[in-house]
Amino acid sequence: MQLYNDYSEGAHTNILKALLQTNLKQQDGYSEDDYSLEAKNILHAKIKNTNADIHFVSGGTQANLIVISSILKSYQSVIAANSAHINIHEAGAIEATGHKIHGVESLDGKLSPEQIKPILEEHTDEHMVKPAMVFISNSTELGTIYKKNELEELSTFCRQNNLILYLDGARLGVALSSKENDLSLPELAKLVDVFYVGGTKNGALIGEAIVIVNDKLKQNFRFHLKQHGALLAKGRLLGIQFVELLKDNLFFELAEHANSMALKLSKGIAKLGYNFLTKPETNQIFPIIPNSIIEKLNIKHGFYVWSKDENNMSVIRLVTSWATKEEEIYEFMNDLKEYS
Repeated sequence: MQLYNDYSEGAHTNILKALLQTNLKQQDGYSEDDYSLEAKNILHAKIKNTNADIHFVSGGTQANLIVISSILKSYQSVIAANSAHINIHEAGAIEATGHKIHGVESLDGKLSPEQIKPILEEHTDEHMVKPAMVFISNSTELGTIYKKNELEELSTFCRQNNLILYLDGARLGVALSSKENDLSLPELAKLVDVFYVGGTKNGALIGEAIVIVNDKLKQNFRFHLKQHGALLAKGRLLGIQFVELLKDNLFFELAEHANSMALKLSKGIAKLGYNFLTKPETNQIFPIIPNSIIEKLNIKHGFYVWSKDENNMSVIRLVTSWATKEEEIYEFMNDLKEYS
């Protein structure tokens, strides 16, 4: 059983059926097809903002690279948690465009105004880079989510300090479907300047939908897409998938399933007396397990060791998906109970 990530499976059957049913229908290219336009209209309604610009790209790293490099001037920088995807898992994509990332230590993967202030106070003149953007993820790399009041405080601070607030939504579905969540999609869209809705990790084959809310960031964005190889001739492939995910409630149903499987897993692990690196809130959980038990679990189950702890203990990352079966959770728990 694989608990490495939430994109090991292919795609939801509704998407596969839609791709097959529309396969021979001729359409315009470069996301100007009927399906992409329909998907944009649906997403406009979901966020309750018909003025937002929406663009489809193939993956999260591509979205982050294009959004950040299109916004920042050559002397500007971005602030992010040390655990942020752009800081750890994108092969220096942002740095390769000439932009510095200010890493902030964060135990829960989130950022607050108090954590950002010292960076602004330190960078005071033209001899240094100028912080111009705050990068956050919801859910974070540690599976945690932003509550409404936290995002409101961050949004207010960014606007007071002329900082662009960009939200990585690779796992936005599980964040907004979490039992701990009190934030709606329309509220989120009002509080950030730009964000994206992740399909790859929530039932799609590939695809993310970039949503640009701030009018100042919209101009010529398609040029940036083209220059970075993101303006797909067969943009219909992304549009069709987002229509299927968004037209009813499939996007959130799949996310709720991933969360519910993780909740069962975390409750079972907690009953055995194990602690967690962060409070389980979404489909990524981080239990702290003895190394001897990890070795046994790894024989049958796939997962990542996140970090080494003291006393022969390690933090492991377990990720459930939209397609995780309940019997797979029980099998993992039975083995963990036996080895414990």
